[in-house]
Amino acid sequence: MQKGIIGKKLGMTQLFDEKGNVVPVTVIEAGPCVVVQKKTAENDGYEAVQIGYGDMKAGKVKKPLKGHFAKGDVAPKRVLREFRLSDTGALNIGDLIKADVFAEGERVDVTGRSKGKGYQGVIKRFGFSRLKESHGSGPVGRHQGSLGACSSPSRVFKGTRLPGHMGCERVTVQNLDVVKVDSENNIIAIKGAVPGPKGGIVVIADSVKA
Repeated sequence: MQKGIIGKKLGMTQLFDEKGNVVPVTVIEAGPCVVVQKKTAENDGYEAVQIGYGDMKAGKVKKPLKGHFAKGDVAPKRVLREFRLSDTGALNIGDLIKADVFAEGERVDVTGRSKGKGYQGVIKRFGFSRLKESHGSGPVGRHQGSLGACSSPSRVFKGTRLPGHMGCERVTVQNLDVVKVDSENNIIAIKGAVPGPKGGIVVIADSVKA
């Protein structure tokens, strides 16, 4: 990884390219982020930087984090993420990372947390088919049916597809195009949809496929 930034998903809109074609984009408020901690191979065994995003009231910061921010002499931040960069020499604690770290035409990977969909059945969760409803299936048309586990082995195998909580998972969408960068307002417009609800935190990094 060469560079990265933390942002907040503002929503979706559309832009027009030079040929007049409509381009659907996701608008992200990217940064400004501050370098909170710098890790080195000598002290930590690997090279990385920890950056923070979003201001936080000092009274709401827990004591361990208070010391962490005080050590770096930076203001408390709401979101902290670590980036294993291939070269951390250009960054120091307290440095600001803004949206202009990326440029139009670059490819990026965006990581976020998908929308939570609550407790769902197997039809919505895994795409199961409905039972036949022509001859007395009763009120179980959307049930999963038999699991096939009888007295032997007397248990449900791990990984069996059952009803359960759906969504709210860490999702990464790779190889997306940066359509527009507004460095003054810290806005990045990325082609297509990125994971997460409106207002959700996302992490943007240079694409591993670029």
